[in-house]
Parts: sequence; C-alpha cells; structure tokens
Amino acid sequence: MSNLFCWVLFMVSSMKAFWELLLKEIGFLIVRLVAGNALNCLFTERYLGFGVAKFTGGTVKSCKKEGFVIDERGKITRFNRKKLSRRRCGSLRGRGWKYGSGFVDGIFPVLSPIAQKVLSFIQKETDTEKVADVLGTLPSTHASWDDLINVAVQLRLNKKWDSIILVCEWILRRSSFQPDVICFNLLIDAYGQKFHYKEAESLYVQLLESRCVPTEDTYALLIKAYCMAGLIEKAEAVLIEMQNHHVSPSASVYNAYIEGLMKRKGNTEEAIDVFQRMKRERCKPTTETYNLMINLYGKASKSYMSWKLFCEMRSQQCKPNICTYTALVNAFAREGLCEKAEEIFEQLQEDGFEPDVYVYNALMEAYSRAGYPYGAAEIFSLMQHMGCEPDRASYNIMVDAYGRAGHHLDAEAVFEEMKRLGIAPTMKSHMLLLSAYSRARDVTKSEAIVKEMSENGVEPDTYVLNSMLNLYGRLGQFTKMESILSEMENGSCTADISTYNILINVYGKAGFLERVEELFNELKERNFRPDVVTWTSRIGAYSKKKLYVKCLEIFEEMIDSGCAPDGGTAKVLLSACSSEDQVEQVTTVLRTMHKEDVTVSSLVPKLMSKSLTVSS
Repeated sequence: MSNLFCWVLFMVSSMKAFWELLLKEIGFLIVRLVAGNALNCLFTERYLGFGVAKFTGGTVKSCKKEGFVIDERGKITRFNRKKLSRRRCGSLRGRGWKYGSGFVDGIFPVLSPIAQKVLSFIQKETDTEKVADVLGTLPSTHASWDDLINVAVQLRLNKKWDSIILVCEWILRRSSFQPDVICFNLLIDAYGQKFHYKEAESLYVQLLESRCVPTEDTYALLIKAYCMAGLIEKAEAVLIEMQNHHVSPSASVYNAYIEGLMKRKGNTEEAIDVFQRMKRERCKPTTETYNLMINLYGKASKSYMSWKLFCEMRSQQCKPNICTYTALVNAFAREGLCEKAEEIFEQLQEDGFEPDVYVYNALMEAYSRAGYPYGAAEIFSLMQHMGCEPDRASYNIMVDAYGRAGHHLDAEAVFEEMKRLGIAPTMKSHMLLLSAYSRARDVTKSEAIVKEMSENGVEPDTYVLNSMLNLYGRLGQFTKMESILSEMENGSCTADISTYNILINVYGKAGFLERVEELFNELKERNFRPDVVTWTSRIGAYSKKKLYVKCLEIFEEMIDSGCAPDGGTAKVLLSACSSEDQVEQVTTVLRTMHKEDVTVSSLVPKLMSKSLTVSS
C-alpha cells in the first residue's frame, strides 16, 4: 500500500512539473508570436504557471504576472506592472514623461483607434474652440486620459509644439481631468521651444499651487526654456530653486542647460563653463553630455577638441553610441578633414555599429567641404549599395557638393533626380541650386530658380534674396540690387545684417563711398548692430582709395563699439598703407591687440597724429 501511495505521489508531482514546464513554453511562444507583429501590438505578456496553484504549507498563492515591452530597438524587456497600474493613473502617468526622450521609460506611445483619430484631427485643426468641442466629447475615464497623453507625447515626437499647447491647455483649463506633472512638463517644454519663457514660468508656479511635485525633468525643461530665451541668470535661479527643494542637479539637468545654451548663438563659452562645473560638482557626464559637447566644438570648427572629448569619454568608461560617432564625423566634416572623418567611420563599424543615413550624410559633407564632389558621390553610391536609403538631406549635400566645385549642371541633375523620385525640394534645396548657378554668374538661370520657387509655393526668404543681391552686386547690376532692397523693405522678407553687409561691400568695392555711409547710418536706424564684417567692409571701401587716416578713424570707432577685429580687418588696414612707416604703424596696432596692459584705442590717435605729421 505504501508503494502504491509513493507511486501516486510521484506521478502527481511529475504531472505538476510537466504542466508547469509546458505552460512556460507556451508563454514564451506567445511572446515570440506577438513580438513578431509589433505593428499590431507593442505590449506582450508572459504568464509563468498560468492557472497553476502553488502549494506551500496548505496556503494558495497566485502567480505574479511579468510584463514585457518592445523597446525602441525592437528588443523585449521586462517592466514592473505595478508601476504601470491603473491605480497610478495609467501607463504613462505612473512614471511621468522623461526629459530628452521621445518615449516614457522606453515605452513608446501606443495609440488606440480613438487616439489615432484625435491625433489626426489635432494635426490639422488650429482653432482652439473646435479642438475644445471635439476633446469635450471624450468621456472622463482613465482610458481617455491615456489617449490624450499618448497623443501629446506623439505630437512631441513630431515637434508639433502648437498642437501640444492646444491639447494640454485644454486639459489644464477646460477639462474635468486633474493634470499631473507629465501634463505640466509637456506644456513647459512646448512653450520653451517656442521661446515663450513667461508662459513656461507661469506653468511652474501653477504646478506648485496645484500641489504637484516638480520632477527633475520639470527643472530641466524650465532651465532649457530660459537658456533658449537668453536668460541665463534665471536658469541659474532654477538651480538654486532645486537646492531649496533638496534636489541635486543630475546629468539630465546639466544636459538641458547645455542644450539650451547651444540653441542660442553666442553662448558657446557659457555651455563649456556649465560642462566644467558639472565635472567639478562630481556629476558624471553621460553619453548624451559628451554628444552635446562634441557637437558644440564641431560647430565651432574645433574638431581637435571634439576628438579630445571623445578620448576622455572612452577613458571614463562612458560608452559612445551611434550619435557620438555621427557628431564626431560631422565635426571633422565641417573642416573638410576627409581622412579623419573616414577613420571615425571605420572605427564606428569596428565597434559594432551599423552606419545610418546620418553618418553617411556626415561623411558626404566632409568630401563636399573639402572640394571633392566625386568622393561624396562615391559615398552616396556606397550608401545605396549597403541598403541605406538616401533622404532629402543626402540629395541636398550632393547638390551642394557639385555646386561648390563649380559643376552646376551636375548639381541640377541631382536636383531633378530628387524631384523624379518624389522627394519634394525644400527651401534649402532650391537655395543650394541657386548658389551653384550664382557661383557660375548665371543670372538668367538664377532668376528662373527663384521664379520656380514661387510657382511651387516655396516663397523666397531673406537668405535667397541676399544671394540674388550678392550675384547682382558682383556683376555690377546696381539697379536690380536696389530693386530687391526696395522689395525687402516693402515685402514679407525683411533685410538683416547680412543684407547690409553685402550692400556695403559691393558699393565699397565699386567706390561709392557716400552710398556706403548712407547704408551704414541706415543700419543703425534699424537697430542692427554692425558686426566685424560690416566694419571690415566699410574700412575696405576707404582702403581701396588709400585713405589711410580715414581707415584708422573707422578702426578706432570699431574698437570703441566693442567689436573685435579679425584677420580680414588686418588685411584691409594693411592694404590702406602707402608707405613702410604706415605698415609698421598698423603692425604695431595689430600686435598690441593681444596685450592686456595696452588698449588698442589708446594707440590709434597717436598713429593718426604721426600719419598727419608725415603727410604734412
């Protein structure tokens, strides 16, 4: 009898183990099948021991479910279901939107059929009342909330800031939903991107008044909004506010600070200071931090610093990603350093990364800037051969590459091929083709391109009209120049500092000194601040007539205005000299520019008096 009992017990335990194993395998099979069709459903679940009770000392414990999600790379990863429960207000409200990502904790927004309809409507409609009427028909449920937030996050992925403001302002002002930190964060981000820092500031105050707890991302977005508006002191005040709330700035906050400074020109040094402060305060830079700084130095044409940071990054065990390599290739590309760009391209592949369209474009840009259009064409062919589809930027780079090298017919052939493939040329595409024909001094073709732009609904902007101004000026067609200037004064495209720089340079070279002075005075009346190009062009006008004393007067005026001279300024000053004494005097001034104890403006009057003495 005991043998029979043991046998029965053995069979029961064996069957239990068998069924558990079988159901586990079925669970894995479900994951694989559902994951294979990511377009139908992003979320999958695996039930381990589903329906099987676990017997432990006579008590029954139900099995926990494990959740799985397909991340942005298509890989399956676990997530804690409790953190994404309805009790915590839905999948997206549970954790809140994260700064610097287009998705939440690696979970992309999955739009329900209703959310897809709302998204489609919002992207087309701009009327606030119509949007409010449609959104008002949604029931006040958790599902509707998730739909609205999913729509807002998707709009952020598409950089539709106005649409985000429409949705989130409706939630905030006119709905029965209780907004949480994700709603405030999305709105602060949207207003910041549109340079409306006061609205972003007001939202932060409202967030506190509604007893919402600001997250690290809230502070990061507020800092970025201030930086983009040029209010660095206010950005610093946010860091103090964080300390008052016992929140230490993390890498994401510093990244937002650096990115905000980079968005606004002229803040390079401030961004570098923030990066150095970050390291001093022992906040470890992330891959994104290094990517930002590599980009910053690359745009400043300091590829050697980008390379130095890359080496520092690897020494700190911070793993570079595909964006790091792209930024580095771009840094070398801007200076036309093809060989170095190719080295990085090869290293990228050795480290296990597959080049994407952005990397290929960066490498093509390197050859374009170096004046090797056929090298760029080889990379273009390689990209296609490797199964990487060229985008609009790829074709634009090729148009530019041929245009820079003076092959305007090849540039137009690429432009036409782009249109044939159904890729609509943008303003930049037309501008690059216009530049190609402008270099060839082909007025007829250039005018035809501008006309084609208008016919295709692409209205010429200030940059296009400046290009035509430059072309007419080089050909001495001053009447057409003045016609374009008049058009800019009365039309939608307004003149900028570049417009006046072109005009002053052209009239200066032609010897029309009175017109140069008229334009310079007009510049001040329009509240434009003359830059180094403006001053150098003005000095150059008098330099051509060897009016040395007048050049020194303008140079002194330039220094007094706080504008630092460059190599071009030195060149035109030296060309104004008509004797060895004058050359020596100018050389003395230029050398003094690098000394801190002597001001350049104090030397100029002395040189002028010497010059007057010599001439008399």
